[in-house]
Amino acid sequence: MLSISSLVFNSFQVNTYLVRNDNGDCLVIDPAFYSPEEISAFDQYISSEGLSIKGQLNTHCHVDHVLGVKHMQTAYKCPLRAHTNESGLLNNAPLMGEVYGLKVEPLSAIDQAITDNETITLGEDKLKSILVPGHSPGSLSFYSPEAGFVVTGDALFQGSIGRTDLPGGDYDTLISSIRNRLLTLPPETTVYPGHGNPTTIGEEASNNPFLSMA
Repeated sequence: MLSISSLVFNSFQVNTYLVRNDNGDCLVIDPAFYSPEEISAFDQYISSEGLSIKGQLNTHCHVDHVLGVKHMQTAYKCPLRAHTNESGLLNNAPLMGEVYGLKVEPLSAIDQAITDNETITLGEDKLKSILVPGHSPGSLSFYSPEAGFVVTGDALFQGSIGRTDLPGGDYDTLISSIRNRLLTLPPETTVYPGHGNPTTIGEEASNNPFLSMA
């Protein structure tokens, strides 16, 4: 059975998620550590928990969510995996980093594309990818039916939704994605967003003001 924990990194307070199985194998979702201190803290956590990293996944490629990708590629030999529609954002990451005062090395093209409804394995356990565009063109969520959780990136938050005023964002597309791809999950499903606290599908379906609008 999969379990999940999070570490919060960089000035944008991004949730980097570690999805692990009972054997200590681990997938890192949205590696966002930036400073040398954050990189060291991440490495020490992996070591202290006895985890064996088997891959990295990105919900999307806005700069705040890809700051740790290069370290994952070099130190852990993990290819960058994301939806191909995120290629433009990935290429733009160094420029966007400059806007926010961050030094971002150019990142390679997406090493391994993730498609909608793809099954991602970790040993005998599985995650399902769900395409939820709107916050960005190729935003993905990662769902574990068995463990009852979904990692939503910046699509759906506790009481809010992702912003759509950035390049590639579209409000109507995001609302449609959330309604048709996420709110159809069981209401007890725990939602782990890209920023902030966990919530549930049922809580957001009932009380999220952006989703209750006519």
